[in-house]
Amino acid sequence: MIHYSDEAIIEGLRLRSDYIIKYIYQKLFPMILFMVSSNNGNEEDAEDLFQDSLLVIYKKIKANELELTCSFRTYLYSVSRNLWLQKLSKKMQMEDVFADSEGYFVFDEHEISERNEAEIEKLRLYQQHFLTLSNDCQKVLILFMKKMSSKAIAQEMGFKNEKYAKTRKYLCKEELKKRIINDPKCQKFLSND
Repeated sequence: MIHYSDEAIIEGLRLRSDYIIKYIYQKLFPMILFMVSSNNGNEEDAEDLFQDSLLVIYKKIKANELELTCSFRTYLYSVSRNLWLQKLSKKMQMEDVFADSEGYFVFDEHEISERNEAEIEKLRLYQQHFLTLSNDCQKVLILFMKKMSSKAIAQEMGFKNEKYAKTRKYLCKEELKKRIINDPKCQKFLSND
């Protein structure tokens, strides 16, 4: 993958370059997905948040109000984090959402880069293998991740009962684990953990 400088990214956004937008999505979306999914959100929330963040940045670029004092990656993360905190605060008390809010307000780019790089790689590996599962398996796992009951999943999927829905979840989850563990890229995570 080509690497773009922060200046190239900003100019690409100013020009609405499809290449730059795709690059930003491929390179930085997993970081935002990890943040959102770790803090009471799901992939759809992360996609909405990512788009909202890019829109905020785009508007600042167009108004010549964007002055980066950090990397673009850090800036995007900060904008996303702030938007996500605003959204969560409207839903519930912030204390309930973040057990250790200090960790989210004290922001160290280097620490986030180190911590998130491995998590981003794990998410990419997970996503890569998740997408190789059958459509039914993907749907079953997604419904369970959304905390849908086994009974509701059985109805949604047309299974005869909730016991079969649980069995399908188990089989799909095991298949996903097997695919991930058999991937050579997974070995470095297993040796690090």
